[in-house]
Amino acid sequence: MLQTPRLSLRPLQLADAIQVQPIFAQWEIVKHLNTKVPWPFPDDGVHTFYRDNALPAIERGDEFHFMLRLKDDPHQKIIGSINLRLHEEDHRGFWIAREWQGHGLMTEAAAEVTRFWFEDLKQPILRVKKARDNPASRAISLRQGMRRIAELEGDYVSGRLPSERWELTAEEWRARR
Repeated sequence: MLQTPRLSLRPLQLADAIQVQPIFAQWEIVKHLNTKVPWPFPDDGVHTFYRDNALPAIERGDEFHFMLRLKDDPHQKIIGSINLRLHEEDHRGFWIAREWQGHGLMTEAAAEVTRFWFEDLKQPILRVKKARDNPASRAISLRQGMRRIAELEGDYVSGRLPSERWELTAEEWRARR
């Protein structure tokens, strides 16, 4: 489990699917995610993805998925998720429920997960790909000191879009700390 001043980042469990399904299955949440996310989103989509994809990848040690919960919420409701993927060119992905967007919570979660990537997992470089028209995700990359290294096209739930690849090395990250 990872901690930030306001969040607990707990490893994903299959039981989390019940809470996640209604908040994830919204166009504004999924439109800039990759095409692995089906749309329209099926009623059992989160459960199926966790069972068939995320949990097996976690067990293999290829991925790390964390569920975001507010520390001061006595019910510890899930408000979002952030993940890391070791063996892909796009290492990090995230989403947060609409009512929690704009409060700096994903920036906080991304900072801790980036620390985990470089310090605990000893990875030399963090790369992310994002739709160019996703200003909130872009802002998180800028705050972390990432550099845009390429412009490309990408396939998202909303279609083929102009995209950007961003990068941060362990040395750059340590110099900013």
